Amino acid sequence: MAAIIKKLSGANLDIDLASQGDVAWQQDQCPWNAAEGLNSHRCALKNVSICPYFCGVEYLDQLLCCYPHDNPLRAQTAA
Repeated sequence: MAAIIKKLSGANLDIDLASQGDVAWQQDQCPWNAAEGLNSHRCALKNVSICPYFCGVEYLDQLLCCYPHDNPLRAQTAA
């Protein structure tokens, strides 16, 4: 059976849980921002960086985060 979903490399996008003000949907707070009392950490910034705790996105807009633990996926991508 052929794969229906493909993993595509090279995405360049912005992902965060740090909306300013009210949003029309339920949104959890970034655990790193919550721990530090900030609103500055972002999961991924286009052309800038990817958070060391960011582990991906699942359907439908569920962010995967390992804060405060080491990212288990980083070792996989370095190999």
